[in-house]
Amino acid sequence: MIAEQQRLQDPSWKRWGSYVSDRQWGTVREDYSANGDAWNYTTHDMARSKAWRWGEEGIAGICDDKQLLCFSLALWNKRDIILKERLFGLNNQQGNHGEDVKEIYYYLDATPTHSYMKMLYKYPQLEFPYEWLIQENGRRSRQEPEFELIDTGIFDDDKYFDVFVEYAKAGTDDILIKITIHNRGKDAASLHVLPTVWFRNTWTWGRHDYKPTLYKNGDHAIRIDHERLEVSSLYFQGAGTMLFCDNETNNLRLYDHDDKQSFPKDGIGDYLIHGKKTVNTAMMGTKAAINYELSIPGGASHTLRLRLSDQHHPNAFDDFDAIFESLFAQRIAEADAFYADLQKDIPTDDEKLIFRQAIAGMLWNKQFYSYKVQQWLDGDPSLPTPPSERWQGRNNDWKQLNNEDIISVPDKWEFPWYAAWDLGFHCVTLGLVDPDFAKQQLQLLTEEWYMHPSGMLPAYEWSLGDANPPIHAGAVFRIFRMDAKAKGVKDYAFLESLFHKLLINFTWWVNRKDKEGNNIFEGGFLGLDNIGVFDRSAPLPEVVHAEQADGTSWMATYALNMLHISLELATYNKAYTGMATKFFEHFLYIAGAMASMGKNNTGLWDEEDEFFYDQVRVKNNQIIKLKVKSMVGLIPLFAVEVITRETLDNNPVFAERMNWFLRHRPDLALLVSRWYEEGKQDTHLLGLLGGHRMKRLLSHMLDETAFLSDYGIRSMSKEYAKHPYTININGAPMCVPYVPGDSDSAMFGGNSNWRGPVWMPMNFLLIESLRKYHFYYSDDFKIEYPTASGNFLTLKQVGNEIACRLLRIFQRNEEGKRPVLGSHPKFQNDPHFRDYILFHEFFHGDTGRGLGASHQTGWTGLIANLIIMKNQP
Repeated sequence: MIAEQQRLQDPSWKRWGSYVSDRQWGTVREDYSANGDAWNYTTHDMARSKAWRWGEEGIAGICDDKQLLCFSLALWNKRDIILKERLFGLNNQQGNHGEDVKEIYYYLDATPTHSYMKMLYKYPQLEFPYEWLIQENGRRSRQEPEFELIDTGIFDDDKYFDVFVEYAKAGTDDILIKITIHNRGKDAASLHVLPTVWFRNTWTWGRHDYKPTLYKNGDHAIRIDHERLEVSSLYFQGAGTMLFCDNETNNLRLYDHDDKQSFPKDGIGDYLIHGKKTVNTAMMGTKAAINYELSIPGGASHTLRLRLSDQHHPNAFDDFDAIFESLFAQRIAEADAFYADLQKDIPTDDEKLIFRQAIAGMLWNKQFYSYKVQQWLDGDPSLPTPPSERWQGRNNDWKQLNNEDIISVPDKWEFPWYAAWDLGFHCVTLGLVDPDFAKQQLQLLTEEWYMHPSGMLPAYEWSLGDANPPIHAGAVFRIFRMDAKAKGVKDYAFLESLFHKLLINFTWWVNRKDKEGNNIFEGGFLGLDNIGVFDRSAPLPEVVHAEQADGTSWMATYALNMLHISLELATYNKAYTGMATKFFEHFLYIAGAMASMGKNNTGLWDEEDEFFYDQVRVKNNQIIKLKVKSMVGLIPLFAVEVITRETLDNNPVFAERMNWFLRHRPDLALLVSRWYEEGKQDTHLLGLLGGHRMKRLLSHMLDETAFLSDYGIRSMSKEYAKHPYTININGAPMCVPYVPGDSDSAMFGGNSNWRGPVWMPMNFLLIESLRKYHFYYSDDFKIEYPTASGNFLTLKQVGNEIACRLLRIFQRNEEGKRPVLGSHPKFQNDPHFRDYILFHEFFHGDTGRGLGASHQTGWTGLIANLIIMKNQP
């Protein structure tokens, strides 16, 4: 067995990892305001001086799984006005397209046990343009692009440092650290490098009195004294100077309150930059840094070596370099072997590079996440009582939520918190390298201390009660199958435990989101931000009631997922046969409603346009179809599963009950699919679309003047580029244009857009659905691709072609450029930029340029799955 696969059998190898957030300021957890203005209650300017209550932040940070001790990197180029301890970015009000990190950094490599990790931070040698970035983005409108750090010209003359940070574990609590700084400029340049270690502040709040200590232990070691940690020392090589302060708030700076705190959190920065006496000459505290003052010649590099260890090393520097180089070479070779096994069917080096960096980003974006809502609302015993308005404010009805775990997050700067439907997609990618972690993540959200007593899954910290698309069951079944394939044994205990929790959640959806009881669902927001004509997360006027094509389709998909899980469990325990029947019937009722039922016999399919639309009911029960050709109308394609003859033979009781139901409701059987016509491999199709409607919907989806982009399926038809969709509801005019890039509206803060860009998770589900349809229809069933081209392909081939278009986003094209990187020549041509890939939140519908959150938005990691999928026979 490959060494990394062996380590995966021992959970203690994951005790240390990249669990430090990229941003703690501006989060809901740290917001104790009366009005819930999280972005302004804590800011980037405050961050260097404020001890955080719920978590820590840093550059290239690592910590233990309880975040008792953290390690990260700080830098100072002798020109900046502050120490570079954290990544800078704009808050939601400052950015012309919402919050946005304004740094250049990349997650380059990682193994699932974090036995080896590598990242790159690019640090300018000139003064960092903090104010310019704030002012210029503040000046720009939503119709203009974001003003990025690269646009300031600060990298034009190569006057910057490439700072590579690598970690290699010698043991579960013995971590070797290598920091390599390259001066990319022509001239020598000075730099302070400050590897920093500190304890998360757990002692100030009046809940735990124990206070750990860091102190000098010889000329090249910091002793780490914590009752719950195995790690006991930080050893370092070279002429570094130890500096100590405390991880305590500088109340004098922030609140004009002198609490006589001599060595606060920002003490090291104030000492270094301003010469203040704010470091402890007694050489002890709860935060410490080793200050290396370097001058690096142009084009040269310098390497620093440190060791965070549970071992006592009396001769720590005997053969220090040899030990480091040997272990790093070994861990890199093991990482290469681990990925070589995964990539054996991937044909090109470029695809392998994209795959590996995608997985690296997924693994770096694990985060220690702590949020205990009851404590957060109460406040802490030793601090002032929070404003009473909070008891009627954000998340006040989620008092049971008690989170303190390592969780996969979408982006540790822009989204340093979990999101329910994002996490489901993350697990599908993480399952490629670590199915046990993927299973644990899916289990977490259904635990009693996450899940609401009503059965709702927590959405995300900004609004735990928002309804995200119910994809959890689909993710669970995918991971169950991936895990079984990897291990050769099925984990029925996992599947069964999740099924019971999902059953509660399914019931919540049925009881809360089907207002009229007619199997047409609302759902509201459903993760698609500004896709509709109005804000779907806001309450509608009393005279307006929404019936959503996507909400209903998601529930049909959910029912099919639960049906498949039930049938799988029935092979293990026949008691689940009845549940399979229940979900079979649920699906048929929803399918019938989608097709032709509902009040006034309307339904959500539009015969004239041959497309699915949302609709609203207004006064006098009048129905208005919202005829926007968007991803909402394609989501019905997701609701498809194939049942084999073998499955029915293995579950005869289910087959009998199913046939009884179909005999008594032939109307539903005919609406769903050609149920009585077996496919080529003795299969039956369960889907919202029969062959005709599927073809008509796909004709829209595969039309290059509508949904089909060079880079995947757009979230809205391009037909609205010249003629935006307009409608008048209750006297209010509304308009939806095609916007292929950043959002031009303030809806949801303007930081995300579903009116034209390409979104990886939706494309992934469409490709999956095409493969399922192909499994039923076989190679005999072909459709025109692209529409009006005269070229006909099988459904599987079409799915592969869409996957290839998505891959084009990241691949070098015939001009040697990667569309994801945009038009800046530095990104496209410079050898120190062009092969570092960012996995953005979404992508420009016409150019493929990366948009939104930029550093491994977790669901974009699905490109790794698609690379494997398209290369399978």
